[in-house]
Amino acid sequence: MSRALLLPLLLCCQFALSAEIEGVKVEERVKVGASELQLNGAGIRTRIIFKVYVGALYLPERKSAAADILSLGGPKRVAMTMLRDLSARQLVDALEAGIRANHSETELAALKPRIDALVAVMNEIGGAKEKTAITLDFLPESGTQISVDGVARGKAIPGEDFYAALLRIWLGEKPVDADLKRAMLGQGR
Repeated sequence: MSRALLLPLLLCCQFALSAEIEGVKVEERVKVGASELQLNGAGIRTRIIFKVYVGALYLPERKSAAADILSLGGPKRVAMTMLRDLSARQLVDALEAGIRANHSETELAALKPRIDALVAVMNEIGGAKEKTAITLDFLPESGTQISVDGVARGKAIPGEDFYAALLRIWLGEKPVDADLKRAMLGQGR
């Protein structure tokens, strides 16, 4: 193949490996543990008129139905890159509200110790400045690991049911943002 044809081909491949949303680079593939995951969908979380973060969902295989994703085994990632500064309280309140909106009192009671562990990690992290990247990774052998800018924070929180509870924040019957839900389901790309 001639060099004149090779350069444009390489540039096309590079662009296919990532996208950009609101100035945030969203990778098409990421590594979680020993697994390579692919981008299922990504979009912007807005609250009223404010853009809060770019959210992305990574799975072993693409799925377009929330129920299929919630029942899908194996590693997963939700990535959030902040578009504005948020306090620890704002982060915690948003996560707790999203979980509460999508679970019964009985389900919440069963999740409470692990929600408390999540709150403790988020409080330890403190606020998140604009451009901070927070990832919520699920590995079946260890549970949910929270990382900030690539550095693991706190201990992994056990249970696939807990990660499913987190996913319902974005993919549940009452998602935090309906447009972001569609985007994470790959319907808004």
